Amino acid sequence: MPSFDVVSEANMIEVKNAIDQANKEILTRFDFKGSDSRVEHKEQELTLFADDNFKLEQVTQVLISKMAKRNVDVRFLDYGKVEKISGDKVKQVVKVKKGVEGDLAKKIVRLIKDSKMKVQASIQGDSVRITGAKRDDLQNAIALLRKDVTDTPLDFNNFRD
Repeated sequence: MPSFDVVSEANMIEVKNAIDQANKEILTRFDFKGSDSRVEHKEQELTLFADDNFKLEQVTQVLISKMAKRNVDVRFLDYGKVEKISGDKVKQVVKVKKGVEGDLAKKIVRLIKDSKMKVQASIQGDSVRITGAKRDDLQNAIALLRKDVTDTPLDFNNFRD
């Protein structure tokens, strides 16, 4: 029976490349001269460092622009609150979302069931598996999800025929 998985995960190689490019631009920009502004990366977590809130916003804008150029959807980023380190220096933790969260998974299953298509959706951990008798039904389900789910970037992988 044909099936595919609905997942939501960023390409971490492209995220790392975007971080490297952002750090390179921050080092060469005149308005960051002499400041301790940078972006650090640990697995699914980015940490933005800056001298003050204004520079933190600038670091964020540089990071977003580099991610956009690398075709990484910025909706994967989940910004934490700004913390003071010492003096005026600040940092912000940004988590890179991975997986379809519980509420979104339930929404996807409900959309598929309400559409009266001849496909079934089931939650499989941090992804949603959609199975159907025909490949055309699965393609219609993909089209439906692309149209109706806009708040989170979705990928469709593991297609089996």
